Amino acid sequence: MIDFDYIIIGGGCAGLSLAYELQINNKIKNKTLAIIEPREIYERDKTWSFWKVNPHNFEDCVIKSWREFSINISGKTNYINCFKTPYQTIDSGLFYKKIIAELRKNKNIYFLKTIENLKRGKSFIFNSLADISPKKDDLWQHFAGFEIEVEKKIFDSEIMNLMDFDCDQKNSVHFFYTLPFDTKKALVETTWLSNMKDETEKNYEEQLVNYIEKKLNIKNYKIKYKEKGKIPLFNPRIIEKDNEISIGTAGGMTRLSTGYTFLNIQEHSKYICKNFENIAKIKNFQIGKKYQYLDNIFLKVLYKNPKLMPGIFYNMFTANSEKVVKFLSNKSNFIDDIHIIMKMPKMVFLKELI
Repeated sequence: MIDFDYIIIGGGCAGLSLAYELQINNKIKNKTLAIIEPREIYERDKTWSFWKVNPHNFEDCVIKSWREFSINISGKTNYINCFKTPYQTIDSGLFYKKIIAELRKNKNIYFLKTIENLKRGKSFIFNSLADISPKKDDLWQHFAGFEIEVEKKIFDSEIMNLMDFDCDQKNSVHFFYTLPFDTKKALVETTWLSNMKDETEKNYEEQLVNYIEKKLNIKNYKIKYKEKGKIPLFNPRIIEKDNEISIGTAGGMTRLSTGYTFLNIQEHSKYICKNFENIAKIKNFQIGKKYQYLDNIFLKVLYKNPKLMPGIFYNMFTANSEKVVKFLSNKSNFIDDIHIIMKMPKMVFLKELI
């Protein structure tokens, strides 16, 4: 039985991103690494999207980039540019293929299906398995999507729709999201921000069919790919242990107000790699406390005032687009923050602040 120097628990986005970062920087050249992942086959199962505020290792896995997006509520549409920070979408299938091919080059990296009977010894562990224990009213971002293909050119591939709130909100926050990859193919998603207690919110396929056929007015289309998921909009339970670091959502890398995680994972991986020789002594990497504080207030407002949220999101994006993107991507300064806060309904947010 091998006594591994390092163990990554979970071979998903966080675990593979870290392993790849360590591999391309020769950190595992003379060390052993075990990646614990039960899946038999790596294939496309997710789509990760974000504004490119930082360089990353996976430009060749990007399906499409957009420099303009829209957000709309009933009777209003706002068109916003993001020329300096394009919105990118990554195909998880390409991501997995690239990383697995690179990791296979190193005979010191092992893929194991279970941690049972694994000799930990003095191994340093990177754990991506989150202890998700939601409280009664904790919120989730839950969603499902169809990638559809049509025969005629009907999509404008140069602009994506970030949020379409002109739909049934129930007592939660609901929007549709459309990413046109080309003039004949697009990913359409239904997204909810809620505590998931209303079972009718989970009729995702019915919602998608209705939106595609009645709102987008597309009658003839083929569904090429489906995805479904949920992201906790609350912090997982983190228990600090010697010789162990939590990564990914388990390590607090999900921005709670947005669900964005991918670029935070990349930054965390680079931080670990940079400090790898002193890994047992480094400080925990985390999203700035400013964002944690503001997200906590934002989610309280969302929970108590769901009917106000479409207008709040819409008004936020009427601010300077560059400042908004920087704020949502953890890169804003104090002036940026004030600029965005001034777009919020003051009394509602002050109430939660107090």
